[in-house]
Amino acid sequence: MFLHPKRFFRLLVQAVKNWSNDYAPSMGAAISYYTVFSLAPLLVIVIAIAGGVFGREAVQGTVSQQLSGVMGPQGAEMIEGLVASASDTDRGLVAGLISFFILLVGATTVFAELQSALDRIWKVPEANKPSGIFGLLRARLLSFGLILGVAFLLMVSLVVSAGLAAFGSWAGGLMPGWETLLHLLNIAITLTFLTVLFAMIFKLMPSTPVSWRDVWVGAFVTAILFEVGKLLIGLYIGKSGMSESFAAAGAVVILLVWVYYAAQIFLLGAEFTKAYADAHGSLAAPRKPPQEHPTKS
Repeated sequence: MFLHPKRFFRLLVQAVKNWSNDYAPSMGAAISYYTVFSLAPLLVIVIAIAGGVFGREAVQGTVSQQLSGVMGPQGAEMIEGLVASASDTDRGLVAGLISFFILLVGATTVFAELQSALDRIWKVPEANKPSGIFGLLRARLLSFGLILGVAFLLMVSLVVSAGLAAFGSWAGGLMPGWETLLHLLNIAITLTFLTVLFAMIFKLMPSTPVSWRDVWVGAFVTAILFEVGKLLIGLYIGKSGMSESFAAAGAVVILLVWVYYAAQIFLLGAEFTKAYADAHGSLAAPRKPPQEHPTKS
């Protein structure tokens, strides 16, 4: 899985070239637009599924904490308001069913846009792309499957985090430097969570077969880029005074900026995955065996 630094740098340069050639800034704008409308229904479904196991308040508190760490308290507060509005259960049966259908369509829309972007990156022919009513249904079902996967990963993350917290409270007085170790373990858990999530998207969303051995390296690199980018975007938003400049619309602008740059990181990671597959993975040209020179008798 690990690459030599020179190979990694060459792949990164190629990924940046492909990122530019595939018009990633435009694709990122489209993904950002659909993400803004899909984020609230997506979180409602994920919280409902995971909340059925661990309790809604516990899951919602964890999600709120993660959002606050990613985009600041103002952006997190805005999303929490959208989630609360979208999850209002004070409706009749028919209105509730209609609301659930709208939530499902809204939550899966962003995955359809991700599929379109990944198809462009993997150069999928038009004939192989899903079309018609069955293609649409297949794409929506696949998107819903990914939502279930996100909910499952969230539940696993909650279990591991709770276990670490319990062990930390027990071992805090016995092991010096436990806080540093716990912080490193939390970083490792976050990277693992993101790597598995990106691997599922890179593997399942393109309309062409993609090998698992191609996606793991790219997913891990994307997870690292995402964590580094999260810190840089947070610093930029905090230092630029964006919320003060846009007054009441500051939370919306922060959300749009964060989602757009997160989409660019995702697309760069997808390009890295494709570059790795072309150079060292399943799409790499087979090496020619060394030619045998006839010996003189």
